[in-house]
Amino acid sequence: MPFIIASEIQMNALGRQLARQLTAGDVVTLSGDLGVGKTTLARAIIAALGFEAEVPSPTFPILQYYDPPEIRLPLVHADFYRLSSADDLEELGLELGESAPVLLAEWAENIGGLAGDSTLQLQIGFGDASERMIDAQVGANWTMRWNDILKFTDGPK
Repeated sequence: MPFIIASEIQMNALGRQLARQLTAGDVVTLSGDLGVGKTTLARAIIAALGFEAEVPSPTFPILQYYDPPEIRLPLVHADFYRLSSADDLEELGLELGESAPVLLAEWAENIGGLAGDSTLQLQIGFGDASERMIDAQVGANWTMRWNDILKFTDGPK
């Protein structure tokens, strides 16, 4: 069931809550139309993990790497907008798994999606005015963590 994010301030708060829950090997996918807030949420997550500089969009490099000490745990911010299949991932050398960095992936649907026990898939849609609707598909390893985040956000509405 989707829930409402009423402002950019609330989107940033959601990013902080997500950052608190991340562990190595997690995958968070952000899907939705252009301009819906995928990069805003990604930037909020990365900033909450301790990155203090401007967070660039990875649209052109496709992968942007963040490593300690500039951030709490290793993270790859990916933008798959310009990709067309999962075969492209092998060429990029992106590793997934329990010991891999956190993967924060925009436009994962362009490569056929990413799913698994450690995957949190967020679909962001436009609501009324500045509102955004967020719907989640939660992998098994995310169930309790996502429920904690929903408590913070007052849950689905």
